[in-house]
Amino acid sequence: MGRGEEEPRWIEMSDISNSNEGEITPGENYHDLGTKYPNAPIPRENNDVIIRRCVLKDLTGVSTILNWISDGDLVIIEMSKLMKRETELHAAIKKIRDFVELDLCGSVLQLGKTRLLILPPVFETTEEKYA
Repeated sequence: MGRGEEEPRWIEMSDISNSNEGEITPGENYHDLGTKYPNAPIPRENNDVIIRRCVLKDLTGVSTILNWISDGDLVIIEMSKLMKRETELHAAIKKIRDFVELDLCGSVLQLGKTRLLILPPVFETTEEKYA
């Protein structure tokens, strides 16, 4: 949530047609909503933030990530596929970090060993030490 907001804003979804496209089968463990509803009718308003998750397999995915970031979306990047290709990994991180921190004044945070959290400039980061 952005600064000054206390709770998420709920989005009303329009009725889905009677097609079997979104049907959930018994025993199904994972529901890929992006596949089931690729063009979901979700309206965007000012100060909305979308949380995007992605797996960065190579440098070709960096441009999509930069587009999301420039739209103000929060992005979680899984980079385990690049960990063994050190040169490509460092090039991707440098490109993302330079764009986010220098051009947009956002934040790049490391989550564990293989993930990055990209925060748009509307979010503040603080460093607190817990006892």
